[in-house]
Amino acid sequence: MVKTKEKKRRITFSLFTTGAKDVRLAGTFNNWDINKHHMKINDNGVWTKTVIIPPGTYEYKFLVDDEWCHDYANDHVTHNEYGTLNSIIVVE
Repeated sequence: MVKTKEKKRRITFSLFTTGAKDVRLAGTFNNWDINKHHMKINDNGVWTKTVIIPPGTYEYKFLVDDEWCHDYANDHVTHNEYGTLNSIIVVE
């Protein structure tokens, strides 16, 4: 029996926020490591980060200047153990 390897996907996360100096991406795909995915701002004021992850369902948030926020552009959310919301993404 041959085991097939799931193909990883490039996923670009983005966040528009004004006045931020530091934005990071963390979620279940990186064990909530706030130091792994630093986002960069483009000329339009949008922070982005492309990550390569395997198919699956993931929870994530942005850390904006040391304050957590979910992805307001994504309606797929779930409550977390801290009484706030995590955004959800399904990678196929």
